[in-house]
Amino acid sequence: MKEFTLKFDPDRKKSRIAPEIYGQFSEHLGHCIYEGIYVGEDSQIPNIRGLRKDVLEALKELDIPVLRWPGGCFSDEYHWKDGIGPREQRRGMVNNNWGGVVENNHFGTHEFMDLCELIGCQPYIALNVGSGTVQEAAEWIEYMTFDGDSPMAKLRAENGHPEPWKVKYIGVGNESWGGGGSMSPEAYADVYKRYQCFCREFSGNELYKIACGPNADDYHWTRELMKRINGWHAKGISLHYYTIPTGQWEHKGSSTEFDEKEYYETIRQTLRMEEIICRHLAVMDVEDPKHDIDLVVDEWGTWYDVEPGTNPGFLYQQNTMRDAIVAAINLNIFNRHSDRISMANIAQVVNVLQAMILTDGARMIKTPTYEVFDQFKPHQGAWLIDSYMENTEVGTDYVTVPMLSQSVSVQEGDVPEEKRITITLSNASLDQEAGLRLQLPVDYVFDGKAEISLLHGEVHAHNTWENPEQVKQEAYWKDWQGAGHRAELVLPPCSVCRVLVSVRRLDAV
Repeated sequence: MKEFTLKFDPDRKKSRIAPEIYGQFSEHLGHCIYEGIYVGEDSQIPNIRGLRKDVLEALKELDIPVLRWPGGCFSDEYHWKDGIGPREQRRGMVNNNWGGVVENNHFGTHEFMDLCELIGCQPYIALNVGSGTVQEAAEWIEYMTFDGDSPMAKLRAENGHPEPWKVKYIGVGNESWGGGGSMSPEAYADVYKRYQCFCREFSGNELYKIACGPNADDYHWTRELMKRINGWHAKGISLHYYTIPTGQWEHKGSSTEFDEKEYYETIRQTLRMEEIICRHLAVMDVEDPKHDIDLVVDEWGTWYDVEPGTNPGFLYQQNTMRDAIVAAINLNIFNRHSDRISMANIAQVVNVLQAMILTDGARMIKTPTYEVFDQFKPHQGAWLIDSYMENTEVGTDYVTVPMLSQSVSVQEGDVPEEKRITITLSNASLDQEAGLRLQLPVDYVFDGKAEISLLHGEVHAHNTWENPEQVKQEAYWKDWQGAGHRAELVLPPCSVCRVLVSVRRLDAV
């Protein structure tokens, strides 16, 4: 068993962890929206105004802070006026990006806003820049947020919602370097500035405008974009990076059938996120030394070959303990960079890529990734604190990776001297336990028992319709010893762990 010491100081706050780092992404892709979230009011599947009750309840439990919609690539062919008004009169469209299916547009602006209200999250709207117009974008914002006597506000009222919504997050275009327009960064910067100029703030609604940032390690895009925009134009720029085990788009590998080498290569690929973030932030620092513009990782997660027998354009994949480790590593990375990362949105929330939930007709299962997001909830809105841990490498003769990942946050308790600590850890080793010593500064002591949640299992383990709870969190007490300045616990191989514990100043005990 490998031994580690994690040191952390409750008084050394570094940055607030934005709840939006735990955001989600929903696109008109495969069965994410239709069947996954929306089944229609006439469906025999229990629903609220057409939205599946089981999915609503599961998503509400996650405390989702923000949900991105309608894409993704879909957003740059989506014309929002086709998705309002009586459903039987809505104009359909061909989903050219994802499977060539015909969309009936029964799920549109009102349905999405209803979804956000029911699960208690903020909407993040992606505007159509690829095939849309400035007028179309401006009118959509007016339609959603204007409280007054205007054509768009009247149209909204006619469609059943007299009161405006609050919409903070607006994305201007999606992947404009690729399917969203094949633009150069110089050309996109000009387009962005034109669009954002007409994204008006109505009726006290304040917009957080997000420019299309780079694909993975395209530092040139970041540099040229940042030279041309400032904090008045944008509050954030987006970043997209997917974990692909093979590193090849043509053959990404299976979600459930992989060997030890491919597992560790997946972890190596996901750990690139740290380097990519750091290098983009270094570029941003040069052009934006006051840090007026944030980094928004609004697409991330694992991407494998689709499940055998499913539509290649629907991106449906299973979700194993490997994905749980990937999720934990990325969330810990985002927490540790919460001084510059204001939001992240995993792709995607239901039935697509690294999903929280899978559905099949009336059946629903939660994935191992869902469990990780549930474990990490206490970090939302807490303060990242200074922590340090020496690590070691594990893996094969071909590839090695750091064994553990971690982040630590603090929330003030009801008593000023008491602090509530959240520690999240992952053990990427497939065969080695990690003996962990938690060490406080000398003026702090642990106060009472810890609440420990553990997610672990054989790396290929996943939830199925026959066994929907094969991978699930459990309360965990193995070898926990907490007294004085130190505490100890043991992490099994291939596991994700959350520790909630209170600490007190020694002079207050």
